[in-house]
Amino acid sequence: MTKKLALVTGGVGGIGSAICAELAQKGYSVLAGYHPAEEENAKKRLAEWQAAGVDINIISGDVASFASCEQMAATIREKHGTVQALVNCAGITRDKTLKKMTEADWNAVLNVDLNSLFNVTKQFIDGMTDAGFGRVVSISSVNGKKGQFGQTNYSAAKAGVHGFTMALAQETARKGVTVNSVSPGYVETAMTKAIPQDISDQIVAQIPMGRMAQPEEIAYVVGVLCDDRAGYITGTNISVNGGLFISF
Repeated sequence: MTKKLALVTGGVGGIGSAICAELAQKGYSVLAGYHPAEEENAKKRLAEWQAAGVDINIISGDVASFASCEQMAATIREKHGTVQALVNCAGITRDKTLKKMTEADWNAVLNVDLNSLFNVTKQFIDGMTDAGFGRVVSISSVNGKKGQFGQTNYSAAKAGVHGFTMALAQETARKGVTVNSVSPGYVETAMTKAIPQDISDQIVAQIPMGRMAQPEEIAYVVGVLCDDRAGYITGTNISVNGGLFISF
């Protein structure tokens, strides 16, 4: 039986690589997307995956560029086939108060964290609806739900992720394609490990569970949403934040 194909943008980062491993474990053939500037890190990840014998490959593309995403999609169709599961995981931050934020800071985050959902999903959604099966999962953030000081750009983009999710879910529900989002809280990655210890301690003190998440805990939820049996879950947002922000 031919494996289903999954694409994970931002797939060589901390959360992204955990998602790739989770989907490979669930039987997907996985493509880890990476920005061309990350090629060295991507090749290092690929070597690790190959050594571990998991079915994960890498694909280059700039999610902030529609033209780059078109080229990436064409390469995937030519070399790998049809994408059945798409995880929009690529993201950046440019944290500053609005008073100090530049237009470039604003646009960079909106382009990578929100516009990328259109740029990438647009390439694959017709193939999913035509086939009668698809899974789209986009990574939002707890700060897209509650807002965060110094993150007007990031909070706006991540709130937009779920607006996109709810609308597209309605467009594809009758075609066997589910569209959902996942909102992590603080996750223990290279990025958060670089936070000064005193600041990190302050963050953890606000989390009822008293710790940051492991990337695998986020990946687990994404894996569930990409499962064949998750066909009745669509248009929803699942929070994975250790109780940092609780709502319904």
